[in-house]
Amino acid sequence: MPAWATAQALDPARSRIEFELETRWGQTITGHFPRYDGEVVVLPDGRHEVRIRLATTSVEVEGSRRYTRFARGERFLDAEHHPWVEFRSDPYAGELVRSGGPLYGTLSMHGVSRREAFMLEPSDCARPARDCDVVAQGRVLRTNYGVESWRWALTDDVNFRLRVRLQAPAP
Repeated sequence: MPAWATAQALDPARSRIEFELETRWGQTITGHFPRYDGEVVVLPDGRHEVRIRLATTSVEVEGSRRYTRFARGERFLDAEHHPWVEFRSDPYAGELVRSGGPLYGTLSMHGVSRREAFMLEPSDCARPARDCDVVAQGRVLRTNYGVESWRWALTDDVNFRLRVRLQAPAP
């Protein structure tokens, strides 16, 4: 990171990154990424940029060790060969986390990078990410990223939901 930019890390104790998939028979499969790196960088012009890396080796599907193994396995996320899902936003005005709206950027998963947008919900407080969660949601098509197995059982949509806060600044 250039010396003129400042960054604040996401607070892992107060943040959560989840995903949902639907089966073809209507069951919702929910999981989360307990291990990730993330930060918000303030650029010299005052705009912000989000950078998040989700560890696929730690992905957990709630209530199912078998689905967790499947999600990490070579026929789905292939954590051994693709250990990270990464998102890097385009620079955006800091006001976006208060007003809500689309956050555009590049999502990289399974060796493929594509432009995506996550919708930020309007904030409930004056200092978003400090005094209240910043909530973002986004839907991606897994087949756009080469994740094509189990199409007979799983729909193509993967819905991400992020509730994030920043770590307190160092004194």
